[in-house]
Amino acid sequence: MHFPFLGRRRVDPRAHDAEGIGDLLADCDLLRSQALREGVRLDDSEVSLERLDQMLPRWRGDDEILDWLGNDAGLYLGTVIVRTVPGAVWSIRSDGQPVVRLASGREFDVVASGHAWAVDGAPELSQVYGEVAEA
Repeated sequence: MHFPFLGRRRVDPRAHDAEGIGDLLADCDLLRSQALREGVRLDDSEVSLERLDQMLPRWRGDDEILDWLGNDAGLYLGTVIVRTVPGAVWSIRSDGQPVVRLASGREFDVVASGHAWAVDGAPELSQVYGEVAEA
């Protein structure tokens, strides 16, 4: 159905360039607020991943937050990889899932890793980063 009186949908201009997509994926507002409450500053470094791994998982009792936080954790992990591992870039699979692609062509589903971390604490985000950076 087409309703012309509703107007056109606004598109964030950052969504049309590779760097802009990275900026959108790096927002991770819930993770950033949870980390800040625990005194952890997210500065897109490997050290910040280690600090996230050490946070008490106070979110595990809330299924709504758990899913959102897992998504944010994966996107933050991907952001750190893209900003620190040479040749790593964001890629969007045909199913819409953001993944990190290395210069070798190998892809990592960082969002799945973020969800596993939020639910179980394993694998640790810093461990996944180490594996990706080594590859």
